[in-house]
Amino acid sequence: MLGALLVAATAAYAGFQWTIRLVVYPQFATVPREAFVRYEARHQGLVSIAVGPLFVLDGAACIAAFVHGPRWPSAAAGACLAVILLLTAFGAVPQHRALSSGFDAAVHRRLLLVDSLRLGLALGAVGAAVWFAAG
Repeated sequence: MLGALLVAATAAYAGFQWTIRLVVYPQFATVPREAFVRYEARHQGLVSIAVGPLFVLDGAACIAAFVHGPRWPSAAAGACLAVILLLTAFGAVPQHRALSSGFDAAVHRRLLLVDSLRLGLALGAVGAAVWFAAG
């Protein structure tokens, strides 16, 4: 049961991250310049509502799995989430703040790089969750 919860939580976040990286962020470059500041503000508000519960669910599942054991796979999933949270706070958020005043291609490229790292870590967390569930 706990293994299924961890897999579901990590997969839900990974699916979200996949969508953001492959669909949402690439579209930033297509938003008309005069509409971008408003678009970015709306994006920030809505994405926070969407990702917040996923972070909470994923974190709670990682903690519960770690307490229950086996610890190595749950620790790996938790470490992936911790790095994702750090990349979000110190990588993505500053790029979004910079984009708040208007689209900048260099800032957008940095956001895409940070997001690619988050996607890789999210997929790694799914792998660790599957390892936990199989153990």
